[in-house]
Amino acid sequence: MSRERPRILVFGGSLRRESWNHKLAEFAAGALRDAGAEATLIRLTDFPFPIYDADLEEREGLPEPALRLRRLFLGHDALFIASPEYNSSVSGALKNAIDWVSRPVEGEEPLAAFRGKAAALASASPGALGGLRGLVHLRAILGNVGVIMLPKQHCIAAAPEVFGETGELAAEKDREAVKSVAKELVELTRRVLGA
Repeated sequence: MSRERPRILVFGGSLRRESWNHKLAEFAAGALRDAGAEATLIRLTDFPFPIYDADLEEREGLPEPALRLRRLFLGHDALFIASPEYNSSVSGALKNAIDWVSRPVEGEEPLAAFRGKAAALASASPGALGGLRGLVHLRAILGNVGVIMLPKQHCIAAAPEVFGETGELAAEKDREAVKSVAKELVELTRRVLGA
């Protein structure tokens, strides 16, 4: 992996086609590139695996979409996740992705796709807290699987107004805040890599 240009996997935690969090992830990917990283933007809808089921895993192994997503995690130094808040927590789709990617593979260390990676979080929500409560849970989940979490994050409240009809992140204060998170993630990732 490149030490000069950290590789960062960027995605939103929603499956909705017009997801504010995917739009936030798109903006973050550009900010990460401007900060000196290689950013790979994906959608969870491109990885249609079932709800995690240990019996299914025992019978059939990891589904092919889960293996593809796992390879992407393994091939990147860090993560930038724009996570929606569903009922004060993370989306089922995001938690399911984490569950599949965390599964052990013969010949690899446990949690190889997560351990030692840096990560930053952001969220967008129509609510007044901007998805903050969901990020608290996501931070705990990722920390427990060995991810080094960037303390700084950004939550965007009133997302329908902030993104507007164009779908672009219009508010300058939000744009600058996401750029700041992206820059700090790149710096943290370089420190983790020893560069």
